[in-house]
Parts: sequence; structure tokens; C-alpha cells
Amino acid sequence: MEAKGFRKSGHFPSLLSAFLYFDVSFMIWVFCGALSLYITKDFGLSDTQKATMVAIPILGGSFFRIPMGILADRIGCKKAGLIGMSLSVIPLLWGWLGGTSLLQVQSIGFLLGFAGASFAVSLSLASRWYPPEYQGLAMGIAGAGNSGTALATFFGPQLAQAYGWHNVFGIAIIPLVIVIIIYAILVKDAPNAPAPKTMKDYLSVFKFADTWWFSIFYAITFGGFVGFASYFSIFFYDVYGDAANPGGITKVQVGYLVTITVIAGSFFRPVGGWIADKIGGMRFLGILYSVITICAFAIATMPGSFLVMLLYTSVMMACLGMGNGSVFQIVPQRFSKEIGVITGIVGAAGGLGGYLLPKYILGPLKESTGSHVTGFLVVGSIVLVTTLIFYAVTRSWRKSWAKAESGVNF
Repeated sequence: MEAKGFRKSGHFPSLLSAFLYFDVSFMIWVFCGALSLYITKDFGLSDTQKATMVAIPILGGSFFRIPMGILADRIGCKKAGLIGMSLSVIPLLWGWLGGTSLLQVQSIGFLLGFAGASFAVSLSLASRWYPPEYQGLAMGIAGAGNSGTALATFFGPQLAQAYGWHNVFGIAIIPLVIVIIIYAILVKDAPNAPAPKTMKDYLSVFKFADTWWFSIFYAITFGGFVGFASYFSIFFYDVYGDAANPGGITKVQVGYLVTITVIAGSFFRPVGGWIADKIGGMRFLGILYSVITICAFAIATMPGSFLVMLLYTSVMMACLGMGNGSVFQIVPQRFSKEIGVITGIVGAAGGLGGYLLPKYILGPLKESTGSHVTGFLVVGSIVLVTTLIFYAVTRSWRKSWAKAESGVNF
């Protein structure tokens, strides 16, 4: 009965299109990370330069998400999505036909942020079509489009090995064009979309403390997911690769391992939204943050077996994925009328977290200490502190707007 009610309550073609838009965009967005072992070979980069290269697309996505969220509110999710996908063609063409210097690769990476900004449009599209009791599931299904990361990490290294990494950018234009056509045909803007607001009204959400809290909490879950998804190729190859260990794993095999961790995070995002609908996003997030903390400290032990490491990283990524779904079960309950712009802001914070993770923690600490241990100890400590803060903040929320009489599980 519940599944039937969910299908009848919204517009499934739009939800499917939101997923496809998110999926192909995420695939494109993380190309620099998925292809990092091949791109860095051409330029001979240091640990910090490698981390910067995979982090720049995440920064670009963070930068473009707020304007894309505002655009979705002002002209509708259908038009905004078509604009976002059309702009994503630019860096793909440049990567295919150019990308001959490190500066060009970094510029291409920043423009890949157009694809990363899909978050602000696709989740707004999904949210507006479904009632409060199905927000976690609807947002989780659309958000499961971050599985596009798995497509990049699985197929990217194989295609780069066979045809060169430049041609991978050109090949990606094909699925992008297909999704543009599907999106243009199937998507309908929700009839209950709020009327466009002035820029002052959009920016007014910054005055609410909850905007900043959601941004911090999402910077941990989504920032962790996309940051690790982009950096894990470098991490696994550094620790277990055949360049450092005779008989170690190859670059293509690294892609398979990273894909498993990414699938864990992507698959469990809608599961996280569904569980959050059932037991409450706040309650579930508290559990997830605790498990993420434990996993980060476990990874810092650097087990000798890459299979044990795969277990630790996959569990952590699954919890990060469920955390993403849980955060966006709560956000629409607090900011239902500003969902477009708040999705852009919170999503931008998530992207910023994903940029800071490799750029200022994992890469520099690896270069300065010669090991990845310190980086994961720092990550575990940050999430531990966030867990304590989250507990205190949600106690306040339960006394203000997140009340049991609303009929929504928190």
C-alpha cells in the first residue's frame, strides 16, 4: 500500500528524469578523480597537486550550485536542468580536444562544476512533486543519481587504458545528449512550485541559523562522499598499488575497488531517506555520524589487506550515502517554501566540504607525513566533534519546529 501511495502522490517521469540528470552529471563531475591516475601520469604531480586536481571540480560544483538553485526557483526545474546539462558539454569538449597543460586540466575541472550543480535542480524537482511523508524516499531516489560516480570509476580507467583519457571526455558527451533528450520530453514542473522571489528574499535564508547548521552537517556527509570518491583512486593506489608493492593492484583494479565503495554510498542513499522517513532523520543521522567516526579511525590503522580496507571504506561510504538521504529528509520540513535556494546553499556547502577534504586534509598531510594515517585520524576527529554538535542542535530543533504533532518523523 505504501509503494502504491508513493507512486500516486507524485510524478514518476519527472522523478526518473531527476535521477538520470543527477546520474549522468555526477559521472561527468568526478572525471578528474576517476581518471586521476592517468592524468597525473602526464604531468608528474606531487601529492598536494594530485589532491588539488581532484578537488577543483568539487569546488566548481559548490560555486555553481547556489545560482542553479535560484535559477530553478525562478524559471522552473525543467529549463534550469536543460541549461545545466548544455553547459556541461563545454568542459567535455575541452577535455576531449584540449587539456594539454595542468592549468587547462584545472580549468576544465572547475567547469565540470556545471555538472555538479545538478544537485540543486534535480532534488528541487523531486521534492516539489512529493508530500512531506515521502520526502526522504523521493529525495533519496533522485539523489541516488550520485551512482554516476560509480560509472566514472568503473568505466573511466578501462576506457582511458584503451583509448586515452582525453577520449573519455569525448565519449561522455553521448550519454549526456541522450539524457538531455529524455529530460526535455518527460519532465514537468510541479504545479505547487513557489512563485519567483526577489534576490533579497532568496538571500534572506542566510539569516537563519538552521541554514548554517544544515550546511555543516551536509558538508560532512556529502562532502565526505564526493571527496573520498574523487580521492580514493589515489589513496588505494598509493597504499596497495603495483607501483609501490610488487604484485600489487593495477590502476584498472583500483577503479574496481573505488567503484565498490561508491556503489555502497549511492545505493544506500535512498535507503537512508526511506529509513529516515520511518524512524526520523535526526535520530538516524546521530547513529550514522557515530559509525562514520569509527570507520575513519579504523581506516587510519592501514590494514595490510586491501580487502579489509575495502570493507572499512565501503561501510563508511554507505553511512555517508545514507546520511545524505537523511539530511534531505529533514531539510524540506524546515524550508519547504525555499527548497530550491536552500538545496543550492546546503548542496554548495556539501561540495565545499568535498573540496576541503582532499585539498587541505588528505593531500597535504600525506605529503608532509609520507602516510595517509594522519589524514584519517583528523577526519575521524572532525566527525566526532560534529556528532556531539549535531546532538545538541537537534535537541533545540525538537523544541522549536521539529515537533511530533507535525506528523513527520524526526
